[in-house]
Amino acid sequence: MLNVQEEVFMIIHHHIEASWQRQTFLNLFFLHTWFLSVIQEDFRAGRIGVDKTVKLLEKLDIRCDGNHVKYIFKENDIHKNGKITIEEFRAIYRNFAYRREVVQIFNAYSSNRKILSEQNLIKFLKQEQYVKTSKSIASEIIQKYEPIEEVKKQHQMTIEGFLRYMNSNDCLLFKKDCTHVYQDMTRPLSDYFISSSHNTYLISGQLIGPSDLWGYASALVKGCRCLEIDCWDGSQNEPVVYHGHTLTSKILFKTVIQVINKYAFMASDYPVVLSLENHCSPQQQEIMASNLQSILGDTLLSDVLEEFPNELPSPEALKFKILIKNKKIGTIEETIGRLGSDKHGQIVECEEEEEDDDDEDAEEDSKGHINMIKESKEKEMEEKSSLMRNLISYSKKKKIRKIKIALELSDLVIYTKSEKFKGFHHAQLYQKFNENNSIGELHARKLSKQKAREFISHTNNFITRIYPKATRTDSSNYIPQEFWNVGCQMVALNFQTPGLPMDLQNGKFLDNGGCGYLLKPEILRNPKLNFSPNEFKGYNPTTLSIRLISGFQLPPTSKNDPLVQIEIYGIPDDQTKQQTHVVRKNAFAPRWNETFTFTIHAPEMALVRFVAENQSTIGSNEFLGQYTLPLLCMDKGYRTIPLFSKTGDNLDPASLFAYVWYHE
Repeated sequence: MLNVQEEVFMIIHHHIEASWQRQTFLNLFFLHTWFLSVIQEDFRAGRIGVDKTVKLLEKLDIRCDGNHVKYIFKENDIHKNGKITIEEFRAIYRNFAYRREVVQIFNAYSSNRKILSEQNLIKFLKQEQYVKTSKSIASEIIQKYEPIEEVKKQHQMTIEGFLRYMNSNDCLLFKKDCTHVYQDMTRPLSDYFISSSHNTYLISGQLIGPSDLWGYASALVKGCRCLEIDCWDGSQNEPVVYHGHTLTSKILFKTVIQVINKYAFMASDYPVVLSLENHCSPQQQEIMASNLQSILGDTLLSDVLEEFPNELPSPEALKFKILIKNKKIGTIEETIGRLGSDKHGQIVECEEEEEDDDDEDAEEDSKGHINMIKESKEKEMEEKSSLMRNLISYSKKKKIRKIKIALELSDLVIYTKSEKFKGFHHAQLYQKFNENNSIGELHARKLSKQKAREFISHTNNFITRIYPKATRTDSSNYIPQEFWNVGCQMVALNFQTPGLPMDLQNGKFLDNGGCGYLLKPEILRNPKLNFSPNEFKGYNPTTLSIRLISGFQLPPTSKNDPLVQIEIYGIPDDQTKQQTHVVRKNAFAPRWNETFTFTIHAPEMALVRFVAENQSTIGSNEFLGQYTLPLLCMDKGYRTIPLFSKTGDNLDPASLFAYVWYHE
């Protein structure tokens, strides 16, 4: 016999259980009726075809690739007549929406595998997504993503709502905090990496092809903040832009400046630097100066900022300003003294050493010849070695040229004066705060390997631009990471050439709101740390763990045998890559479920690149898509990784799904 208390407990327990079951039943009923309410109108005329299926999936917030829809449609078209019933559509919908790995997560946190309570959602967010959450945040998620009003009112979430949340921007790998400007923007310009383009006017090769205004517009839209303009004398006293002494076409300098004026601050408020490679006569230099002033107006920085008379300003202080990087006559003080005076016709002649990045190639070629000579007879070797030493000596002779600079153009250069690099020691003794250097790729690589600490000390004080070697006539690019590793601010790339270098460039500058300026990490700004990327072991290396779970709607190919490579780029000790196994004949929803662990000694320098490929038995694997981002911009937990094409186009809905963890 039960006593009174036990009877009361049993009645209450039965009532609660019955109430919960009733509510669960009601929620399932609401789910069914909601689904029908969305789609039944489209089936009123009977069966539907593949085009209407695509539209209906989009109506249900399912992003889908047309090729994959056609394949799944064909599999579910029982009568093979190109038309499906409402039940067949439901099966197609479940194929796209109910991804097995996401359903498993939902079931793990739902007490009955039907409904996720607000409390259990909070538990999921804390334990799996590393979100500092509260009841109000969980409530906001339910209100935003749960499509069924009756369930929403109960502060609960169905699988439909959970799927929408997991497929949303809130669960992307890239941290939300990094999508806006969050770094300190008040430090000197030399403390920042600056997104930089080489020969921006070219949209193809370096020797043949068009010079195009689109090169400038597209670079600026991508957040580029340093553009290169090669200026030459044109007909009718109009300077032109093209790659001199080549068959590339010519565009007017003034139209280039007009395009820059239009697009300069569309993607970012922070300053744009125009790096002029000036080959014009003094007369046409004055035309250039006139164009810059009349077209750019107040956005052109033509005077010293009062707060920064003897030091580089910050990106914040230079917001909405355009700076000219060019040769300059005299000092800033002399420029200030000439303000308001008539400088028309005033020309100054000076001498300079010609830029020649081929010195390194000449030396390497000469060394190769000497090695061949060593195989000859001793006497002959002696003679030829002597000859080659003379050739080397000749190749290293500095070529001096006289240049004429119009004062009108010279005085537009304030904080970005171009100065020939003569070595770290010379710069330490003589270089002024507003003078910057351009160093060729080959010379810079040699310095980064042999004198990394001196290089970092130099880039602590002076803006340094790196540019591709002259033999890259196909507009190919070097790997920019090696120069970021020593603090070079302007690592200029050919933006028109897709591939790994531009993937790294685009991925790195996603950070800080894509504004084109990234505060260099402290190890590159603090001389006391004595950092060298070639000899560095972090005191507390970061362990990065990535469980690559699955892919979804990868670009279909003839074979559909996808795999994923995870690559780390950073200091030499951190650079590595690992690869999943191959999933056969499944580009729609391949599952790998493999965990990869990386030890990162300098996480603040590291980029992570995900590359989806289709395995090829002959030759290289077929590229499907990639995504690159800074390690410290990765959000933890279950995350969607979008994929981008070789040319940088978003391949949505193609994506990867992973669980990410690392200790900051």
